[in-house]
Amino acid sequence: MNRNIRSSMLALALAGLSAPLAPSSAQGTAKPTVAIMYFNNNAIGPTAREFDGLSKGIPDFLVTDMAGNASIRVIERDQVQKLVDEQKLVTGGQVDQATAVKIGKLLGAQHMIFGGFMNDPRGNVRIDARAVSVESGEIEYTERVQDKGDNIMELIERLAEKMNGGMKLPGRPVRTGATPALPIRVAVLYGKALDMADRGDKTRAVELYNAVLREFPGYAPAESGLARIKGS
Repeated sequence: MNRNIRSSMLALALAGLSAPLAPSSAQGTAKPTVAIMYFNNNAIGPTAREFDGLSKGIPDFLVTDMAGNASIRVIERDQVQKLVDEQKLVTGGQVDQATAVKIGKLLGAQHMIFGGFMNDPRGNVRIDARAVSVESGEIEYTERVQDKGDNIMELIERLAEKMNGGMKLPGRPVRTGATPALPIRVAVLYGKALDMADRGDKTRAVELYNAVLREFPGYAPAESGLARIKGS
């Protein structure tokens, strides 16, 4: 190869290195990305620990509901949990604002939702949610929903709609049909099943998923959980 050809090839290579990358079509149409942490159990009284299942149940329900908006991307709960386990960023089982931002950066999310829940002596359930901007680290929206514990899915639907609007995400599709009434006791069982599956206790997870299906036959998330365990 003569000197002129080598010089030409070197010039082309250097030009390629210095030229800016053209944006891909995927980058040009990127959707806002949301991730949801598990919720802190702030229940009070001697039965407070009985509500532990909602810590993972609430974010799972919220992921499913918010993912119905095709204009945003919602990271699956399993992916969030895997990262939390690997990085060991959550201490004492409590999620705070700084932790949510750290995990959001690792996940590549723009918005992180976290919060807590509690009960009262009258049987009401209250869910407090916060959305934090991963870029600024600042709280961008807070919301609270509260109602009787006979249908937690109705609470989740209200919360998801309010969070979507408060975070200024693209509009959600109009919902049709009634929200299935999922009693809080079944939601707790389902959340405990998720936790056992996360911990690798497949036997206990299967028992809990089956308990959910006895209380709520045909509940698709519990059936999917069982299928994942059997598939693994």
